[in-house]
Amino acid sequence: MKWTYLLIMSLFCFQQADAQADSIPVYKRFTGLPVFSMMKIPDSIKFTRDNLSKKKATIIMLFSPDCDHCVQATNDLLQNITLFKNVQILMVSSLDFKFMQKFYQDHKIADYPNITMGRDGSFYLGTFYNLRSYPSLYLYNKKGKFVKEFEGNFKMETVAGFL
Repeated sequence: MKWTYLLIMSLFCFQQADAQADSIPVYKRFTGLPVFSMMKIPDSIKFTRDNLSKKKATIIMLFSPDCDHCVQATNDLLQNITLFKNVQILMVSSLDFKFMQKFYQDHKIADYPNITMGRDGSFYLGTFYNLRSYPSLYLYNKKGKFVKEFEGNFKMETVAGFL
């Protein structure tokens, strides 16, 4: 009887340990840049991972155009853009195209050639990163390997220190 009880408890513990592995977000298990597809703002041209330079660090910023923290993070990014002159920046949202276009125009994103803004209508990147709050930044080095994440409030000077 004791052996049966011990066997059942051991199996239960192994099952629990195995279940925990699935709770690790995908981006921490597969540390390369995700395979994604989005529609660029303002022209609706398809943009994928293959369009990224393989010789530059990458920041993927998930945001919402109607989020005050996202507006602050964007303003901070634009004020400190010289810190990111050799970095390609993707600003991605799943919100409707018209909200994205207004944000694009209001912040004059077209003036910053290293920033690409796009719409992820399927919320693929939000799922991939297990998005919990806006804005969220995910940093990748020049080799396309994950470096660090930032969620909520953060300073761009701190972000730049990791690239």
